[in-house]
Amino acid sequence: MAAVSPAESFIALLDAELRKNLGGVKALRVPAGEIIFQEGDAGDGMYVVDGGRVDIVIGAKDAEQRVLSRIGRGGIFGEMAIIDGKPRSASARADADSVLRFLPIDDVHRVFSQSPDLMFALMRDFSNRMRESNARHVEELLEAGRLSLVGRFAQSVVHDLKNPLNIISVATDLAGADDTPGETRTMAAGMIRREVKRLTTMVNEVLDFTRQTPGTVVLAPMAFRDFVRVLLDEVGPLAGDRGVKIVCETRPPGVPVNIDERRLVQAFYNLINNAADFMPDGGTVTLRFSLSDDELQVEVEDSGTGIAPEIAERLFQPFATFGKRTGTGLGLSICKRIIEAHKGRIRARSEPGRGAIFVIVLPLVKSL
Repeated sequence: MAAVSPAESFIALLDAELRKNLGGVKALRVPAGEIIFQEGDAGDGMYVVDGGRVDIVIGAKDAEQRVLSRIGRGGIFGEMAIIDGKPRSASARADADSVLRFLPIDDVHRVFSQSPDLMFALMRDFSNRMRESNARHVEELLEAGRLSLVGRFAQSVVHDLKNPLNIISVATDLAGADDTPGETRTMAAGMIRREVKRLTTMVNEVLDFTRQTPGTVVLAPMAFRDFVRVLLDEVGPLAGDRGVKIVCETRPPGVPVNIDERRLVQAFYNLINNAADFMPDGGTVTLRFSLSDDELQVEVEDSGTGIAPEIAERLFQPFATFGKRTGTGLGLSICKRIIEAHKGRIRARSEPGRGAIFVIVLPLVKSL
């Protein structure tokens, strides 16, 4: 046996009370497209749909109207007038040729006063409809948020790709000109290589972000001293191209740490590349290492101007470029995801007279 919905239960009770107390209510025939009531009209009663469909809509006549809900056969609408007696908060429009019953507010109040069960049934029906409406509204907000994010994503990426492409275009014209001296050709070739690396980094950041995961992370034990050697060999020359020197203030420990070498190098590169963005005239990135019983801590400090207090809590949010002229604003958010995939954590701090300091904590390999 099919379950009886709260709305059907309410309508059955209502019909019984109307026949007993009012002798029934005459039907109204409403053609498709006709407005039954307008937003702001007096709340003078409620309606029962005996056939057809009715849309509850919101929006001005001349603007695009939004359908809040669609009421089919056996449904009710306009019941807010029964509950609060205020003007209509939305409009009702026949979506198809419909057969309705209009129940004046005074008659309904009289029936309700004689049947408390009917009032409880109405409140249950109204509560269920509000829950459904809230669920739809939350989904619409989430969809709007996703669309807004896509818009920001596209705007950020397109804007940031244009600069290196323009530089590559100019350098290519310069290198290809017949009268360009050899020294200038060499300089132009270097510009092209640097901008291609920059584009590659930006594209990889976009791919990492759209995956919503830090890529495939395969952790294996590795002496951290060996990892630092690989890091300096790979990232050192790239940082040097931007006038940034990487120095180790303390000796890297040889303790074993579970590492995905490629992905962890990317995380540190993102940090160093981000530091270089804030040191346009060059500078130094200093690495410090310390150990506890079960963790390795790495400090990455640059010689820039530090972290402004107003942006400190938003550093790892996507698209947070904080006034930088380059980059997608994804580097630090991806860095955080890679560190977390290594079961670690990352935080940032700034102290007077010092640059930005990022602290990475990684778990040590547990001894067997």
